[in-house]
Amino acid sequence: MFLDEVAITVRAGDGGDGAATFRREAHVPRGGPDGGDGGRGGSIYLNVDAGETMLRDYRVKHHFRAQSGGRGTGSKRHGKAGQDLHLSVPPGTVVRDAKSGDLLADLVAREQELIVARGGRGGLGNVHFATAVNRAPTHAQKGEPGEERQLTLELRLIADVGLVGLPNAGKSTLLAALSAATPQIAAYPFTTLTPNLGVLDLSISDTTDERRVTIADMPGLIEGASSGAGLGHAFLRHVSRTRVLGHVVDLAAADPERDYQVIRDELAAHDARLLDKVSVVIGNKIDLPAGAANKTAFARRRTRDGIPFVAISADAGTGIGKLIATLARLLPDAATLSQPTEPAGIVVHRFQAAPEAFLVSREDGAYRVAGRRIERLAAQTNFENAESAERFQRDLARLGVERELVKAGVMPGDSVRIGKIELEWDDEWGSGRP
Repeated sequence: MFLDEVAITVRAGDGGDGAATFRREAHVPRGGPDGGDGGRGGSIYLNVDAGETMLRDYRVKHHFRAQSGGRGTGSKRHGKAGQDLHLSVPPGTVVRDAKSGDLLADLVAREQELIVARGGRGGLGNVHFATAVNRAPTHAQKGEPGEERQLTLELRLIADVGLVGLPNAGKSTLLAALSAATPQIAAYPFTTLTPNLGVLDLSISDTTDERRVTIADMPGLIEGASSGAGLGHAFLRHVSRTRVLGHVVDLAAADPERDYQVIRDELAAHDARLLDKVSVVIGNKIDLPAGAANKTAFARRRTRDGIPFVAISADAGTGIGKLIATLARLLPDAATLSQPTEPAGIVVHRFQAAPEAFLVSREDGAYRVAGRRIERLAAQTNFENAESAERFQRDLARLGVERELVKAGVMPGDSVRIGKIELEWDDEWGSGRP
C-alpha cells in the first residue's frame, strides 16, 4: 500500500514544575529558598530522510508525544530536559496545519528539519522570587504546557523521470524494462493504482555515464482527472516534481493522437506549467500490427510539435536503448541531479501578535481571555498556593486584563477562561479563583 497523505497529532513535552523548597542544614536556621527550575519539555521535529519514499511510518500510529521535562528539586537542582522527538518524512512532504489549512513547510531538501511543536519551558523555582520584602517565597512556577497541533502530511514524489499516460498504455512494463523495479503488470486498465518507483542506471547505455536516476510510473490518467475523476488529484500531485515527463502512448489503440491530447489536456488543466517541463513522447507497442501502422503518422506530428519522440515495444524490448540514450540527453548533469528538483522548502512564518497583546470575548456564557503571555502565566500558576494566586492577580492588573474584563461587563460569579484554566470572578478576591 502506497501512503501519500496522512493526518497526525503531535504534542510536545510539558515543562517541568519549578520547586518551592528551602535550604535545610544544621546551624543554618533560616536557610533561604533553594528550589530548582523545571526542565524544558521535548520538542517535535520533522526531518527529511532521503531513504524514505512514502509516509509508511504513519500508517497505523497517528499520535506522537515528546518527553516532558523533569521537576526541579531542592539545592537549586534543575529538572532534566525532556528528550526531543524526531519524525522522519520523505523528500517532497508538504506540511499543513490541519485546522487552518495553512502551509507550514515544503520539505524537499535532504536533512531539512522543521519544528512542528515546541516544548514547554520549565517553571522557575522559588529561588527566583526572593525579594528584600519577601525572603521566603513559597511561589514557584508550574511548567509550561507543550504545544499540540494537528497536521496533514502530503507527499509529492520527487522523481527524475515521471511516466504518464492512459490506463494500459504500458507504463509499468516500461518501468520494468528500464529499471530493476518489479511492478504489478497485467493486460487490463488500472493495474497500477499507486506510483511505482524504479532506478535507471545510465551506464547501461554509456559506460562513462555514472548517473543513476529515479523513475516513477504514475497511475493511469482518464479524462476529467484534473477535476478529481478517477485517481484525479491523487495522481496529478506527484507529476509536478519530476524533471522529465515521459508521455507513454499506446500506438496500437484506436486513436493514439486523441489519447496523447487527453494526457496533455489533463496536465494543463491541473497546472499549465506542466506542459513546459522537459518531455519525451514514448510510442509503445510497435510490435503489434496496429502500433506499427500508426507509428509514422504519429511520429510526424511530434516532429511538427518539436517534442522528442521514441518508438518502442516495452514488452519486446525494442527501442529501449534509444529511449535510455534520449533520457540521458534530456536529464541534467550529476551535480544537478544530486540537488532537489525544486528550491529548498520555505517555511511560512505567520504574523503573531505581540506577547503582551490579549483579547477579551464572550464564549458560551463565559468570558474568554486569549493572549500568548496571559495564557502562559495562567498555565504556570499553581492556584492552590495562595502566594502564587495572588501573584497571578497582580499580573492580571499589570497587563490590563482586569480592566478589560470589567469594561466587558464581568460580574461576581461569572466564569473567566484563560487557556485551559477556568476561574470564577470574585470582586473581593480581585481577579478570580479557580
